[in-house]
Amino acid sequence: MNDPTRPIDVAFTPAVRRVQAQKGSREFCERLEMGNSVDERLAAFIAERNSFYLASASADGQPYIQHRGGPRGFLKVLDERTLGFADFRGNRQYISTGNFSENAKAFIFLMDYAHRRRIKLWGAVRVVAADPALSAMLLSDDYRARAEQVMLFDLIAWDANCPQHIPQMIEAEDVRAALAERDARIAALEAELANYRR
Repeated sequence: MNDPTRPIDVAFTPAVRRVQAQKGSREFCERLEMGNSVDERLAAFIAERNSFYLASASADGQPYIQHRGGPRGFLKVLDERTLGFADFRGNRQYISTGNFSENAKAFIFLMDYAHRRRIKLWGAVRVVAADPALSAMLLSDDYRARAEQVMLFDLIAWDANCPQHIPQMIEAEDVRAALAERDARIAALEAELANYRR
């Protein structure tokens, strides 16, 4: 894994910098900074997610991206540089696991569609196959899924960027909760109105 001088160097490689210069954005990009540890704001954002996208690449660079889902907060902050999650049994293709066995570099893409926010995380993944205590710590009691292994994500850099072109989507459970609250309020108002009519 490369060891960038600044966290942003993991994304702004020499090739990227050349393109930025050609396209006229290099001066702007030179002033940007990225985080390299989990702060309170990032931890709160992660705790609210119930899914994310995990990117890996084979040893020869063939990219792959996979959706990971679970209960809200299933991706956990273990310390300021480490995230972890129980890797639930899925389609049994094991592409990510195979890729990480020969190339630990990884990328996590976190989306908050309701508020049109995204966070990008660069790092490396360690696959932990047989650690019952770690698995138990990362599993949610109320989520019915079998964890085959644990994935630990060693954070190198992270960035939150603009909401441009992110479609606003609201999760069905949030809509149901809002409608139930509205319906309860309507029922209370109708009951109050009925009392006035008597």
